[in-house]
Formats: sequence, C-alpha cells, structure tokens
Amino acid sequence: MISDLFPNARRIRLPNDTRPILSVVIHTEEEFDWEREHAREEVGVEHMRHIGRAQEVFDAFGIVPNYVIDYPIAGQPLGYETLRRYQDEGRALIGAHLHPWVSPPLTEHLTRANTYPGNLPRELEYEKLRVLTDTIAENFGKRPLTYLAGRYGNGPNSAAILEQLGYEVDISVAPPIDYSADGGPDYSGYSAEPFWFGQERKLLGLPGGGCYAGWLKGAGAPFYRMLTHPGLSWARLPAITSRLRAFERIRLSPEDYSLAEMRRMTRSMLDDGQRIFVFSFHSPSVHPGFTPYVRDEAGLRRFLDKTRGYFEWFMRELNGQAMTPLEIRALLDGFSATRGK
Repeated sequence: MISDLFPNARRIRLPNDTRPILSVVIHTEEEFDWEREHAREEVGVEHMRHIGRAQEVFDAFGIVPNYVIDYPIAGQPLGYETLRRYQDEGRALIGAHLHPWVSPPLTEHLTRANTYPGNLPRELEYEKLRVLTDTIAENFGKRPLTYLAGRYGNGPNSAAILEQLGYEVDISVAPPIDYSADGGPDYSGYSAEPFWFGQERKLLGLPGGGCYAGWLKGAGAPFYRMLTHPGLSWARLPAITSRLRAFERIRLSPEDYSLAEMRRMTRSMLDDGQRIFVFSFHSPSVHPGFTPYVRDEAGLRRFLDKTRGYFEWFMRELNGQAMTPLEIRALLDGFSATRGK
C-alpha cells in the first residue's frame, strides 16, 4: 500500500536481536487554537521560552531529539535561537515541518484540504518547502535533511520534491490513522516499519510510532472502522475493547496516551518484529494552555512525567538505545547495503 504515496518503496526489517531503537521527533510549531479552523495570523512562538523543560528530559537520557520546525519557528529569533544553540552543542537535530497555511508564498485558498501540503499544486508545495528549507539553512547554518509534513500530509508529488531539495528522511507517515475524511492521506493500512523510497530508493521513510494492539489486533483497520462507526457510538465499543485489552489503536505520544498504553503499544510492535520506535509530541505542549493536551500546571507535570517514565522504561527494561533519524538512516543504509536495496 505504501506505493501510492511513496514510489518504488521497499520495506526494511532489522534482525530480531537488534536492540530496540528510540527516536524522538518534536513537531516544533506556532501556537494556534486547536478547536478552530487554521488562521494565517496565528504565528506566536511564546512557548519556545520554555522548550528547555523538554530538552532537560532528553539530556538526562542522552537523547538527541529531532526538532522539525515550521516557518514561524524558523523565521523568528524567539523560535530558533535556543534550538540553534542546542544544535551547535550537539544536543539536537533540526529538520523541517511544513505548515502550508503559515508558510510563504501564501497564495492558495485557505481550506481544510490545503492544510495538507501534499494536496497543493506541485509548484506551490515545492516553493513553500524550498522557502522553509532556505530559511532554516540561513538561521541554523545547516540545511535540514529530515522532513515531517504538516498534518502528516504527504501527497503524490512529495517524494520527488524531497529528492529535489536534498532531504534524506521523511517522518510523515502516521500509522494507523486515516485522515481521508478531512482531505488528508490514509495511513490505516501502514505499519511503523521503515522503508526506502524515491526514484533511487535513497529516501528513508521513518513512520511515527503507532499500531493496533491487543489479541484482536490482526483485525486491523476494517475492524477499527466498524468499532467507530457513528451508528454504533451508543455501544462505546472502542472503550470496551480497550478495557478488555482486546483491540486498541495507540500512537507513541505522551499527549494522547498514558504511559501504560505506550508500553503496551511498544510490546505489541516488538512482538511483531519491529525494532524502531518514533516518539513524538508538539512543542507548544511544553507550556500550559497552548494545546488541548496540557491545559494547566498539573497537566504539564503529567505530560513530562509520562515522557520521562517512558524513556526510563525503554532504556532500562528494554535495553534500548537512542538514535536520531539520520543515525537510523546510516544504520539501515549499511544494513541494506549488505542485502541489496
């Protein structure tokens, strides 16, 4: 199924004795009202005064996070100066995150569909990402090599554009979520396994951590669609199957999920032979009031505690290791070279 958005794709599976690998990717973006339609004027980055709250946790576990940043972050000193210092100190990797509605040129109609970069005309998707890429290069002294489409919105032209602009890793796939009802891509049939794609298979697709878990997980996306059908909402089937640990849809993020759920998801993926786990959240969650996930100081403590607790569990109990997306690409490139891409 990955061939529809990622031409010439080939999955990669590491040996089962590979130590579990954790990669942390932060959607580093402007503040906006999550309960309203997107607006071009919402470009505040005040939460970046507090990004150290997350960085301290990463540093404590020797994790180098990949901050994928959008135009409001890349173009304002408050947005980029602290991250540039982290980068220069070897404590962070900087990538790109395209929010089309706040990324020049602002020539498209602002519609729900157009908030997914891959829905834009090829020339406009390219130009927005080119401007963002050049802005990051100017303000960080390095061109970004990792990319995460805003709203996970890759499209049919995205792979060629990434190749043209010199990117090496795409982190846009969000299994097992289907965004098609909102005009976005359908990732419900994807797994979190990495894959090579592009004309010469030199781009690495590194999906975010996510899967179906439970003893009915093999039923997959069709079963989930049945459970969540509007006509069956009265039955509360997702809550029932979750309580029974029969069927859950979980993503690896402290924003949406509990520590116990993230552990179950990780165990489920390990049982399926997967060895790479991408943990993510949105940068505005480091300060109360900027996302639905962290509304007050108590919520901030829970958010940071879940993050810290997961890292400790992953590193100690699973004997895990941390890598950036570029380090993972280098590892997989060497692995694939011995077996042929």
